[in-house]
Amino acid sequence: MSKIGFIGLGVMGTPMAQHLLQGGHTIFAHSRSGVPQALQDAGMQACANGTEVARRSEIVILMLPDTPDVERVLFGEHGVAAGLSRGATVVDMSSISPIATREFAHKVEALGADYVDAPVSGGEVGARAATLSIMAGGRQQAFDRVLPLLQLMGKNITRVGKAGDGQVAKVANQVIVALTIEAVSEALVLAARAGADPARVREALMGGFASSRILEVHGERMLQRKFDPGFRIALHQKDLELALSTARALGVGLPSTASCQQLFNVCVGMGGAGWDHAALVRAIEHLSSFSLDDAHAG
Repeated sequence: MSKIGFIGLGVMGTPMAQHLLQGGHTIFAHSRSGVPQALQDAGMQACANGTEVARRSEIVILMLPDTPDVERVLFGEHGVAAGLSRGATVVDMSSISPIATREFAHKVEALGADYVDAPVSGGEVGARAATLSIMAGGRQQAFDRVLPLLQLMGKNITRVGKAGDGQVAKVANQVIVALTIEAVSEALVLAARAGADPARVREALMGGFASSRILEVHGERMLQRKFDPGFRIALHQKDLELALSTARALGVGLPSTASCQQLFNVCVGMGGAGWDHAALVRAIEHLSSFSLDDAHAG
């Protein structure tokens, strides 16, 4: 069994770290809000900062919100880099800039350690069920070393290529997810406004070519009005901005991604930065002057 460091015990990070603990590994953890007592009671060992985590661990896993958070945790005061030993491995499972990821990997490798970027898809549901899709970048040898750990947290695990390529795949994933949420939102609001039962419409669509996990999971959230975050709109906006900024640099047109970002902006303007991204349906409802709640009322 390995000595694993884990930094970032949020909505996603907590169940991911729990799976590693249940897998028999020793977990040294640090989180900005502290390591919950329940996790410590289960055997997780709290550390004061990233440096302590790195000194006590063979592999350090990060699950943080954004690029500046990863940079701070790695290279800031009391950061991971100060405690890394030669031969250690950093695994960043956050969703951040591919360009910055390559810079971080270069710095970590200069210290004699390995770096794997391994962003995930699947949200809180996938994190709790250990069914996350994991897109990895990094040296083959480093990927092989951490694969048994990734298998405790996810099911569909792919090494895409070199460091940073995992983040490229995640950006592409987030484009598809956002646009599909928008499509499901438009379809259900249209169906309800036309007088059909949107729940029955969703049920019918689940049996055809339009079926998807987003129609299944997020469509149900929309209908049940359950928008407590599995994945917050603010975080998805961050991912779409990564996609749009990369597209600008490469001269790639992403018109639908840009419009979807604007719909998320509408939600934020309604006070919904912390809503689950399925709440994008509220932007469609706002533009339509019609809510799925109206369908229930009718």
